[in-house]
Amino acid sequence: MNEVTSFNATGTDAMPHSIEAEQQLLGAILTNNDVYDRVASIIQPHHFYDPVHERIYEVAAARIAKGNLASPVTIKTFLEDDEGLKELGGPAYLAKLAGAAISAFAARDYAQMIYDMAIRRELIGLGHEIADHATRADVDSEPRDQIVMAEQKLYKLSEQGQSESGFQSFLKAVTDAVNVANAAYQRDGGLAGVSTGLIDMDKKLGGLHKSDLLILAGRPSMGKTSLATNIAFNIAKAYKRGQRPDGNEGAIEGGVVGFYSLEMSAEQLAARVLSEASEVPSEQIRRGDMTEGEFRRFVEAAKTLESCPLYIDDTPALPISQLAARARRLKRTHGLDVLIVDYLQLVRPASAKDSRVNEVSEITQGLKAIAKELDIPVIALSQLSRQVESREDKRPQLSDLRESGSIEQDADVVMFVFREEYYAEREKPGDDQLDKMAEWQARMEKLHGKAEVIIGKQRHGPIGTVELSFEGRFTRFGNLVKPWQQGDQEF
Repeated sequence: MNEVTSFNATGTDAMPHSIEAEQQLLGAILTNNDVYDRVASIIQPHHFYDPVHERIYEVAAARIAKGNLASPVTIKTFLEDDEGLKELGGPAYLAKLAGAAISAFAARDYAQMIYDMAIRRELIGLGHEIADHATRADVDSEPRDQIVMAEQKLYKLSEQGQSESGFQSFLKAVTDAVNVANAAYQRDGGLAGVSTGLIDMDKKLGGLHKSDLLILAGRPSMGKTSLATNIAFNIAKAYKRGQRPDGNEGAIEGGVVGFYSLEMSAEQLAARVLSEASEVPSEQIRRGDMTEGEFRRFVEAAKTLESCPLYIDDTPALPISQLAARARRLKRTHGLDVLIVDYLQLVRPASAKDSRVNEVSEITQGLKAIAKELDIPVIALSQLSRQVESREDKRPQLSDLRESGSIEQDADVVMFVFREEYYAEREKPGDDQLDKMAEWQARMEKLHGKAEVIIGKQRHGPIGTVELSFEGRFTRFGNLVKPWQQGDQEF
């Protein structure tokens, strides 16, 4: 069969493809299963032009991945009812493929050729789609939105080799699930996700999972931003690059962190991270009121942090579409493993809505879409309504989320930061009330340096409370040592 690699200006000829290359590669895999390992990192089933070849490759890949033999005889059973294969001659076509196989050393070249043609087909289709959108004068579709859409699809094409995903077979979904479980198992039954650096939180969440939207909410002064910067710093500090279990290059520990700081400037955020790393109170850093030893520690911490892959964007009032476009660009240029948004209510919707609830709904759906598209965890900070303050028990709950419906619905995990010490400090009795003063001091002693992260919703695991230590001077959260762990655990 001949090879078609060109099309004319009107696009009436067939799309770029090579049936012969596909036949030769499939024949090589069916006669020597080791060939699959050489080409698996280059092509996926959807890169084949002929749908029958796509299904043959998918079945062969599934058998080889399980350690079983994939040959014309063994895969015949799985394709007996395939109408497309019947048209090509049924099981005899599989034997024909194996009979006309190329030598194994040329397999990668054929795989690369098939992949390149698939990308060219996608580009042609995408080009037609962009041109079609641009020629239509649509009130709801502004040129700026079309640029964002085109960039999004081009990004997907460059990352995954396809601009549209559509339906995927259950077989692929199962394989992906097994790979995630395998990654956790390889870490000695550890985490399936990225570690936050906080042991008890990791145990409860299983780390930060890819494609999850996590909401971290709290009242002002509870330490939301502090906890987010601590997690960001812990992940960036632990970053190690290498080969992942799926064979791709990437973060094997920690990760590259993107931080949208819509409230504080990049310099203020950096000062907070430096305060935690150098153990110098942040107000002393701001005033420049440091001893020589503290200043030396501060400079040493700054040198260490220079190489940390933590990227800060402090552009105020970013629209959600711009936020997504910048995250895409960061992943393409430097990589991106975790994204943090401080905070959700300061993100702008792409267009003005009739109510604040609809605006927040668009923002949370946009953040969840970013998490799924870039395949990373997204942590969004959120304010809580004032109704918390009017209750006797100040512990937050899901109904306290502002515009709660959409946030609660779209999030995979909802966490609340709560420091009872903050409220207890404000209930100090007068000096003349000696009994109450003694009671208050005992309560303050019990609460001092402690914080809680209340997990109010978790799609993949249990809800509950995680206790952390909190050092207000350095705005630092840490692992809380329990009384029975005193002798054998470090902070």
